[in-house]
Amino acid sequence: MSALVLREDRDGLAVLTLNRPDKLNSLTVGVFRELREHVIDLKSDDTIGCVVLRGAGRCFSAGHDLGDIAEGEKVPSPGWHSETLRMLETLPKPVIAAVHGHCYTGALEVALAADFIIAAESAKFGDTHAKWALAPIWGMSQRLPRRVGIATAKRLMFTAEMFGAAEALRIGLAEQVVPDAEFDVSIDAMAQKILANSPFSHAANKRLLEATDSRDMDSGLQWEVLKNEGVGPDMQARIGAFMRKD
Repeated sequence: MSALVLREDRDGLAVLTLNRPDKLNSLTVGVFRELREHVIDLKSDDTIGCVVLRGAGRCFSAGHDLGDIAEGEKVPSPGWHSETLRMLETLPKPVIAAVHGHCYTGALEVALAADFIIAAESAKFGDTHAKWALAPIWGMSQRLPRRVGIATAKRLMFTAEMFGAAEALRIGLAEQVVPDAEFDVSIDAMAQKILANSPFSHAANKRLLEATDSRDMDSGLQWEVLKNEGVGPDMQARIGAFMRKD
């Protein structure tokens, strides 16, 4: 039986691939269970400095498997899906969601748990909870307005409209849009830029941004000073290498 979430490591980069291409990578308890296992392993894996999350085949993911919903899927505990995405979000290393093709509703909630989204020109986004008389439970109501602003989030949630990569870039949902033919190369190029920098700084910056999100400026500045994590173990080596260039 094939893995529902594949992991491939190469030179400090871990690529997690949602692997139900025949079902457009629709999300089940089984998919989340394997994703959660990978996230747990990655948290303590010091050989990995960046994570890319993507989908196999035609798309990132068409969203929550409606068949599972209709059958009353059995989750290990209340809030288990949301908890899993929170674990992904708080990984002490950068996470890129690489989105091509469909990225609807539950899939968008998964992508929003990454640090940022890079979209192929073919990407299509949307929140269709309202279309099916559902309310979000994986984090849409919290992450979408933080990413695009509350008025835009309301518009997208109320209309359940689909929109493309260009609109995703315009509203700030995606950080970058690239041609499909250049998608893999662009994702790798971004990951290499991240990997070139200090994993200590990445982890410290993620914790700092997380702790001060939505704080007022003064308390955020105070937090930055008082909770500063100092310098990383690679600081001297990095400065020394730079100095030796001259």
